[in-house]
Amino acid sequence: MTDFASSRRRVSIPRTPTLRPGDVLAVALANGLLIVGMWIRHGGLNNLTTPGTLLTAGGQLTALLGTYLALIGLVLMSRSPWLDRLFGLPRLAYWHRWVGFSCVWLLVAHTVLTTVGFALTTRSDALAETWSLLTTYPYVLMATVGLVMLVAVGVTSVRYARRRLTYETWYFIHLYAYLGMALGFGHQLVVGTDFLSDPIAVAYWVALYLVTIAAIVVFRIGQPVQLFFRHRLEVAYVAAEAPGVVSVYVTGRRLDELTAQAGQYFLWRFLAGDGWWRAHPFSLSAAPNDRYLRLTVKATGDDTSVMQRLRAGTPVFVEGPYGAFTADNRTQPRVLLIAGGIGIAPLRALIEEMPATRGAITLVYRASRWEDVVFGAELEALLKERGGRVHYLIGRRAELGRDPLDARHLRRNVPDITEREIYVCGPVGMIETVKQSLRQLRVPGSQIHEERFAY
Repeated sequence: MTDFASSRRRVSIPRTPTLRPGDVLAVALANGLLIVGMWIRHGGLNNLTTPGTLLTAGGQLTALLGTYLALIGLVLMSRSPWLDRLFGLPRLAYWHRWVGFSCVWLLVAHTVLTTVGFALTTRSDALAETWSLLTTYPYVLMATVGLVMLVAVGVTSVRYARRRLTYETWYFIHLYAYLGMALGFGHQLVVGTDFLSDPIAVAYWVALYLVTIAAIVVFRIGQPVQLFFRHRLEVAYVAAEAPGVVSVYVTGRRLDELTAQAGQYFLWRFLAGDGWWRAHPFSLSAAPNDRYLRLTVKATGDDTSVMQRLRAGTPVFVEGPYGAFTADNRTQPRVLLIAGGIGIAPLRALIEEMPATRGAITLVYRASRWEDVVFGAELEALLKERGGRVHYLIGRRAELGRDPLDARHLRRNVPDITEREIYVCGPVGMIETVKQSLRQLRVPGSQIHEERFAY
């Protein structure tokens, strides 16, 4: 069994950026207004005299705003640690999703409005105008291919589609967003009315692209490479925890200099098999220490199945740490941890950094079968050491004849639930059920923290 006391360490947390969330939002809005202002300055409102020119103007404006939103979407998912500390990756991912949908709709609207507007102006039919645009205007065909790629990314981001795709397929399709943006850049500079005679507008848009590219290169490529050469992370060994579940122990140099906290996660790349180029988010399942990092993985797809068989010495690239699912957010002296299945991983780590006074920690662990319980003996020993207790809720709902996470049962298991800080981790459906129960119990939202296991 792990010697918990000797493993714990205090971490130096990076200083919070001087920028506030409102500052970032103000900069994004100001740039949007500047883009519209440049379009007006370049005569965007001067030719709104016919239906054709009106539609063409709408096509210009939707193209500019759609491209700007696409760049914002890429920055949101550039994995910037500054943005993570300001907003948290779950919120960034939520914004990225809706910014992406808005971007796709605007660019599709640009295509339709421009084509119909040109057709009305030249008095040709839409199909003939479409063919003319694709074959005679520079970079239009290339931009159209890029738009198709962005539409594919948008379609696979719809919840219905995500549930039917493996993580590996979803990840591969989303890489086309970068290629789609690159294919549209030449069309924007050569054909866009904002760029034909205004070098300042050209410089401005080039700068936006360069800032976006720099964020992606620095945080998605530069940071993992820098961390690898600094810490030389590699797999030490893999330990079986439950059927289809293993813990991967990663060792390296100067681990005491990592700024990770219990409850946070890294994006991991194991240089084994053909999935090395895909990063997977896994929470730490033990509090960070100066000897190893531990993540616990359930086999749910091709890459996670490969991780079950990792060999000692396999190089590891990481990005992070990310997440605000930490003990720093605690405002109450007592805590309730609610885990669903493999969602026990970050909560197991959090127990080590929670108050070690009798009755301060209560864990509610939901699983379909006893065989699915992970860290059973480890949890018992750790909670005993720290004066905590655990309630196991085992069995399928149909077998139990009730929902063990409804308000009545939560209150029965944890009578002082409204006076506790609550951390919830597990599948999305389970988290929504728990949040609904907590609302019924009138637990303040500021006391509820969640970590969703979903891509």
